[in-house]
Amino acid sequence: MPRRNRRGNITPARSLPRDGSTYLGTREEEGPSWTHGEPYLVRTIGSAAAQKFYVCPGCNQNIPPGVAHVVAWPKETGRGAEDRRHWHRHCWGRR
Repeated sequence: MPRRNRRGNITPARSLPRDGSTYLGTREEEGPSWTHGEPYLVRTIGSAAAQKFYVCPGCNQNIPPGVAHVVAWPKETGRGAEDRRHWHRHCWGRR
């Protein structure tokens, strides 16, 4: 007789924060100088995951697909995706 797959003690799904702070690799850093030290959530995007064109707010140049970069957004706004900005790694480092 074949063995049955049993689903014992299933824990209910928990709701995650909308700001994206629960993703692996998200860290908190001080924001650009014009934000007066406001905390930002920052995530590094590898070259394999970079699939679209973005414009870096630090240098106003394109970030083409296939180029590793940084995504940053203010921690306190709670708007998440609306405030995300894609930066070159170098530009985010010298902000």
